[in-house]
Amino acid sequence: MKLKIGSSRLVKPLYVGNPPPTTDYIPLSVFDKATYDQHVAVIYAYRPPTPPNTTIEQGLRKALAAYRGWAGRLGKDGNGNPVILLNDDGVRFVEASVDRNLDQSVTFAPSTSLLSMHPSLEGVVELVQVQVTRFSCGSMVVGFTAHHLVADGNATSNFLVAWGLASRGLEISPLPFNDRMIFSPRNPPQFDFQHRGVEYITRNFKKVYPLIDNNVEDIVAHKVHFTTEFLSKLKARASSMNGSMKPFSTFESLLAHLWRAITKARGLKGAETTQLRISVDGRARLNPRVPNEYFGNLVLWAFARAKVDDLLHEPLPYAAKILHEAVVNVNDNYFKSFIDFANHKVKEEDLVPNADTKESILWPNLEVHSWLRFPFYDLDFGSGSPYIFLPSFSPTEGMIFLLPSFTGDGSIDVFVPLFQENYTIFKEICYSLE
Repeated sequence: MKLKIGSSRLVKPLYVGNPPPTTDYIPLSVFDKATYDQHVAVIYAYRPPTPPNTTIEQGLRKALAAYRGWAGRLGKDGNGNPVILLNDDGVRFVEASVDRNLDQSVTFAPSTSLLSMHPSLEGVVELVQVQVTRFSCGSMVVGFTAHHLVADGNATSNFLVAWGLASRGLEISPLPFNDRMIFSPRNPPQFDFQHRGVEYITRNFKKVYPLIDNNVEDIVAHKVHFTTEFLSKLKARASSMNGSMKPFSTFESLLAHLWRAITKARGLKGAETTQLRISVDGRARLNPRVPNEYFGNLVLWAFARAKVDDLLHEPLPYAAKILHEAVVNVNDNYFKSFIDFANHKVKEEDLVPNADTKESILWPNLEVHSWLRFPFYDLDFGSGSPYIFLPSFSPTEGMIFLLPSFTGDGSIDVFVPLFQENYTIFKEICYSLE
């Protein structure tokens, strides 16, 4: 595929009335500082007819006026603390074209071809990048990258919806909740949970990587589609031992199934421990509740652990119960304990975030990113919703993404990067209910 770059420029916020001063800044919250220091890229595809690039760019400028942090830069305040500089330097906007039909050029499956659909993620000072690629058939692909230190998936998806509203000439509503200073530590602080080795580690901590025969070049990413019928059976099976208790969620049931299937496909040994790392949104868990419109990061992680023997020889409800309890325990008390710890211990003990952006092999563990509840499909520039949405190619072995299928019927697509030899086995067993 030969991609032609037409232009690449900075796009700045479009304010109504006098623009705000460009000397202000937003301090990063304790949740911002604990997350991944990297860009994340997603891909949208739209069928013709599609609006012109000027409409999309104008909508972006209006949305940036409401979500001003995206148009700034990461920096430091006078005391050396990390901040978002509200300097309005702008976001990168790239226009590109391909002289072929979309279906002849891009396969919307995990592959390196997706990387050409958005700007590079390396060495980027802009906090948001957009690439609009036009195809000869009239289709359009929008590649979007955003820096994770600025916002989590919930906040980013809210911004994307706002961008669509502004592009259609509609009012941005609701507006973002921008106050990142609401997470005050308690007095006296209470460290009720263990956070060393969880969200934070010592600066000189050396991670021990597994001794395995495979390397990064052997990783392949696979998309698995789970129908609503399969998910219903899975949920019933996972909840079959719950008695009068509430059934496990579809998410918990599917995740328990994937954990067991991937563990089996990897051929892990019985005495080994395998761990599942799951993102947990704190908006609804903190008391008082934080508005869904909160713009920033508000995620911690649940860790479900099991011995391989137990995971594979016990029935599915065993794995679902471990997962459920791990997620439930990341509650208001846990979030507040983390806030106290991050404010009082991180600087004192010179700790660094445990959210590693350099790991490419998670074996024997898994990390899960669920985008099932985010309104990513609501990015409508004026000609309707995208017919495809997916993460860009990211071959980190063991890092899986869950997305609602674009069919819109409640089915789920899962992106699973594994070593080639494990992937072959996984394909054979991923639909087995045994």
